[in-house]
Amino acid sequence: MSLGWHNKPLNTSKRGGYNDQMIVEHIRNAVLMQRLPPNTKLPELTLGEVFGVSRTVVRKALTRLAAEHVINQSPNQVARVRAPSVEETRETFSARRLIEGEIVALQAGKLDAKTLATLHAQVEDEKQAYARKDESARIEHSLTIHHLLAEHASNHILGTMLTDLILRTSIVIALYKRPTLASCYLEGDHATLLVHLANGDAEEARQCVHDHLYSLEALLDLSSKGEDIDLKAILGGKSAQS
Repeated sequence: MSLGWHNKPLNTSKRGGYNDQMIVEHIRNAVLMQRLPPNTKLPELTLGEVFGVSRTVVRKALTRLAAEHVINQSPNQVARVRAPSVEETRETFSARRLIEGEIVALQAGKLDAKTLATLHAQVEDEKQAYARKDESARIEHSLTIHHLLAEHASNHILGTMLTDLILRTSIVIALYKRPTLASCYLEGDHATLLVHLANGDAEEARQCVHDHLYSLEALLDLSSKGEDIDLKAILGGKSAQS
């Protein structure tokens, strides 16, 4: 996945000219940004209207999203954003602790100055976004931090696995985040991780990731919920209800 995803607007008035890859990116990014919660229905007709394309193009996009485990797609049923079970949620966090913990342990003391500077800038931007209560921007910066770690993994297989787990984690956070919780921001966690990475503290970096993900998992209420979703408002820039 290209790290350019966070610079692409989710709302757009563009009509026509879309292909299945562009639709995949829009829907995937909306899930990453927690704007399309789990169980959201994705009717072919509505998506065709949103993007100004045929149902054939929409079907290709949905097939690709299903292969990426972003949606569930069954014969003769409307596709939905995946809604992982509580058991799968716990397994997702457990797997991510193992993979990301190993990645940062291998990266400790080995990231170049440019990469560390980029990470530091994202951490500071995340902190500022939280301070001004811009949750959308905060999520963007948080995701970018972890995608950068995946991109610069010395073991590229582990990096690919982490990229998948970041998406899966975003889905379960969208599903299980406590309704009263405005943000899943854990102040200081990312900054502390960067200190360990810069200093070459491999085991401390691993433990920092483990603690970060345990704390994040503890913020979830692990009880499913649903709500009415306006796909046109989220993906197409114009609300169907307006």
